Amino acid sequence: MDYNKFASTILETVGGEKNVISVGHCATRLRFNLKDDKKADTEFLQNLKGVVGVVNKGGQYQVVIGSDVRNVYK
Repeated sequence: MDYNKFASTILETVGGEKNVISVGHCATRLRFNLKDDKKADTEFLQNLKGVVGVVNKGGQYQVVIGSDVRNVYK
C-alpha cells in the first residue's frame, strides 16, 4: 500500500487541510478534530480500500484503519 497516497486521500476526503483543527491516532484509528464535519465524505471513506469504518462522535471524526494506522499517520 502507498501510505502517502492513502493518507492524502483521507485528508482530502475529510475536507482538506483547512478543515482540520488537529489530528492524532490511537492503536487503530486516525482521530480528527474538524472545523466542519459536514465537509467530510463519510460514504466515500467507508468504501475506501484500507478503511475499516468511520465513527463521528464526541467531537471527533475517527477513521478506523487497523494496525497500519502508524504508517498512514506519518
